[in-house]
Amino acid sequence: MQKFSWFVCSLIVILACNSSKKTSGEKTGLPAVQLKDGWELLFDGKTTRGWHKYGGAAVGSAWKIADGAIYLDTSVKKDWQIDSGGDIATDQEFENFDLKLEWKIAKNGNSGVMFYVHEDKQFNYPWETGPEMQVLDNIGAPDNKKENHLAGTLYDLSGTAEKSKPKPVGEWNQVEIISVNGKLDLYLNTVNIVSTNLWDDNWKKMVAGSKFKSMPGFGTYKKGRIALQDHGNMVWFRNIMIKRL
Repeated sequence: MQKFSWFVCSLIVILACNSSKKTSGEKTGLPAVQLKDGWELLFDGKTTRGWHKYGGAAVGSAWKIADGAIYLDTSVKKDWQIDSGGDIATDQEFENFDLKLEWKIAKNGNSGVMFYVHEDKQFNYPWETGPEMQVLDNIGAPDNKKENHLAGTLYDLSGTAEKSKPKPVGEWNQVEIISVNGKLDLYLNTVNIVSTNLWDDNWKKMVAGSKFKSMPGFGTYKKGRIALQDHGNMVWFRNIMIKRL
């Protein structure tokens, strides 16, 4: 009887462990090899868990989810952004990281992925502190006149038209942002669009020559949130994952 009881207890423990592992895998939605390598999903493809509207409120209802992607429903405009939209940011902050995601943009659309975003009542928007990887319809968007405003560039700071080759409107683009101890690399569809250094004298010179020169908090934080921009245009994001380095 004691042997049987021991066997039942052991079986329960094994099943519980397997169930726990399965739940963990389902929660992350990542293959085991990526989990082992340290990757974590920032967007689970089903909910806005782990995100909030920049400034602290809940994610607005204009940010919708379908087919494993989060997208901005632009049905109701409010000034240059969307009613019940606004920029959204991660609950977590990150220092050294490798960020991967996919985006697609509507015709003539504009958006962005920001990082090292700092939240404080003195700032109204994430781009007052966080540098931005541009998301753009290079052909039709009004903001396509400067090379460093094109898709994949470090907005208004670095990047060239020669390297900015996004997929046609409506198709998914793969991007990667790697930041390690101030060394920053931006990739669009595996092409290294930008390679530069943050926070050094050359960085300060670039910022001083940009539209961010009057924003004393811009590009100064070495830890911050990831943010997705509401620029008033339809945009979709999916497979958003990060690895701390």
